[in-house]
Amino acid sequence: METVKGFKDFVGKEAEERAIIIEIIRQTFERYGFQPAETPIVEYEEFVLGKNKQDEAVRDIFRLQDRGKRKLALRFEFTFQLKRIAKNQKLPFKRYQLGYNFRDEPIRPGRTRQFIQCDADVVGSTIKNEAENISLVNEILKNLKIDSTIFINNRKLMDEIVEKEGIKQKEEVIREIDKLDKLSKEEVKNNLKKYNAENLVEIFTKPEDFYKKYNSYAEVEELKKYCKMFGANVEFRPFLARGLSYYNGMVVEVWSKKLPVSILGGGSYMVGDNQATGISFGIEPLMLLTNLKFDLEKFLVVSLNQDKKAIQLSKQLRKQGKNTSVYFGKPNKAMAYANSYNFKKVIFVGEKEVQKKKFKIKNLDTGKEINLVISKA
Repeated sequence: METVKGFKDFVGKEAEERAIIIEIIRQTFERYGFQPAETPIVEYEEFVLGKNKQDEAVRDIFRLQDRGKRKLALRFEFTFQLKRIAKNQKLPFKRYQLGYNFRDEPIRPGRTRQFIQCDADVVGSTIKNEAENISLVNEILKNLKIDSTIFINNRKLMDEIVEKEGIKQKEEVIREIDKLDKLSKEEVKNNLKKYNAENLVEIFTKPEDFYKKYNSYAEVEELKKYCKMFGANVEFRPFLARGLSYYNGMVVEVWSKKLPVSILGGGSYMVGDNQATGISFGIEPLMLLTNLKFDLEKFLVVSLNQDKKAIQLSKQLRKQGKNTSVYFGKPNKAMAYANSYNFKKVIFVGEKEVQKKKFKIKNLDTGKEINLVISKA
């Protein structure tokens, strides 16, 4: 039976590599002082929709109904749940979350309808926290060896510009301006005609110095200053809005230099009465873009009718932190098994090896063999 369109099984080497990437992300989150959280996959539809029913991501939720005919939905992100778990927490509250989310959206490279999302948010934040989150992003990308560009903007600046131009349909217009990274200027101008806002295309594509006359640009300057302190390079992109209307300050988006895709985003928003900031990304695009060399050293201990000694040897290797499996099958099939499951090193445990307390380690990458001397096996 095939999987449902947009869903996928992960096994073997691919699953191992995903686990390594997730662990790198988890460790980086925790080094920055974020604490883990877990929340339900299924929520009431009304809670999932919130007040932002027109946002693109909200429109793509999976809806379902339980036996009590209650309207439910699968979570499409973590942010709306953060508003619940952040209550009564001492501020600043720093939490990270890794887990599956679901969106019934068009499938494209690096995006599936079930995906692992990674979030890190600070409730009770300042611009300094925004810069630290961008530094966190920068470190994750470096750890994964992904060549990318970090773009920043500020929704207050966008609001100020649109309001000064006398445009009433602010959110609708900003949503169209945000498409300047995907569409041509002429296409965006055509989309803005119904709002009489075509002139905004030229305004939102000016050099950075142009925006210094706006009051809200001061926050962009301050953010850039602290990003520099943290050692994170950023570029100002004045038309960046991220599509989500709840952002009220900084917005950030990371684009790959290898493929023309956005791989990470975030921004600042309100959680109740508290200012918050966060970043969010899925691991699927990272799997496509990472230049990591997945050299997971795994040992296969092959028992040649020496099960007890093979088990003892495997226990000793595991105590040393080695990923070890014992093979009890037919010896002539051991090498094929090792190759199938990406074992890098194979150790044969036979009567002669046990007597001499010397075991041959065959490196499957190089074909070379070395002796492993064990005092107690």
